[in-house]
Amino acid sequence: MVIEYPFSRTTGPVIGAFLTGLRERMLVGSRGSDGRVHVPPVESDPLTGEAVSEIVEVGPAGEVTTWAWVNVPHAKHPLDRPFAWALIRLDGADTPMLHVVDAGSIDAMRTGLRVEPRWNDETEGSITDLACFVPVADGEDA
Repeated sequence: MVIEYPFSRTTGPVIGAFLTGLRERMLVGSRGSDGRVHVPPVESDPLTGEAVSEIVEVGPAGEVTTWAWVNVPHAKHPLDRPFAWALIRLDGADTPMLHVVDAGSIDAMRTGLRVEPRWNDETEGSITDLACFVPVADGEDA
């Protein structure tokens, strides 16, 4: 038995802006009524429920707020070597986003670590355009 869902959904102006940003190697969020910037962007203001229309560029660098190490990746994981799942608060954002950090080793990971995106060579407007985040080299900031 094959279960199918033969429909398509448009991304709309908010998620569409996020996906277009990814294709252009740029990260964006949305500003809520209280001024907080949410990344990934939200379509509805968390406080008022009103539609959100202000899209703002964030990052590209950010800070790890919390993380969990994966010693033995599974076939469906995004990397084939040990990595961290992390919540990353991008510069200019008030909420963190979940993504992968390729730190090289658990000893290199820490809360507060500055990271920057590593993009795939070819981008198409998908979250997978952002391959992972990597530590910012000492003395550098993206």
